[in-house]
Amino acid sequence: MIEIEKFIRDIENFPRQGVLYKDITPLLANAEAAAFCLSELVKLTEAQHIDKVVGIESRGFFFATLLANKLNAGFVPIRKSGKLPYTTLKQPYALEYGMDSIEIHEDAIQKGDKVLLHDDVLATGGTARAACKLIEKLGGEIVQCNFLLELAYLKGAQKLDRYEIRSLITY
Repeated sequence: MIEIEKFIRDIENFPRQGVLYKDITPLLANAEAAAFCLSELVKLTEAQHIDKVVGIESRGFFFATLLANKLNAGFVPIRKSGKLPYTTLKQPYALEYGMDSIEIHEDAIQKGDKVLLHDDVLATGGTARAACKLIEKLGGEIVQCNFLLELAYLKGAQKLDRYEIRSLITY
C-alpha cells in the first residue's frame, strides 16, 4: 500500500495569488507510485463495461490513456479550443475570471458508448461539467467521473450531481 498523498506537492499561490495548486508531477515521476495509482483508479470503475475513457486536457491525459489501455477501451481527448485537428463540438464554461471552452472531435463517441470521464483534479467542476455536456451531445452515456484528487471545499461535485463521482484522494 502506497500513500499517494506523499507524492502530491502543494504549490502556494500558483497559478495566481491565493490558490493552492496540487502538483502531481512527483507522483508521475515515481514508477511504483504511478503504477499503484493506476491500479487504484482501475478499481474505482468496479469492473464496469466502458467503451471510451475521456481525458480532459492536459493532466487528465496522463492516467486516462493508461486507464483506457487497462480497461480495453478507446481513449478520447477533450482539449482547449483550437487544439484538435478535425471537426469538433465546442462547449463554453464559466471561470472565476471569465469564460473558456473545450472541444471534442464530433466522431469521437458513438451513440450508446459507455464513457468514463477522467481528470486529475475535481475543483470547481466547471470543466468536468462542460466535458459531460460534450459527451452527452454525442450520445455517450457517462458511467462515472473519476479523479485523482477532489478538492471538496470547492464543491465541484455539486455541478456533477447527476453522475457517479469517484476520487482516490479528497481534500
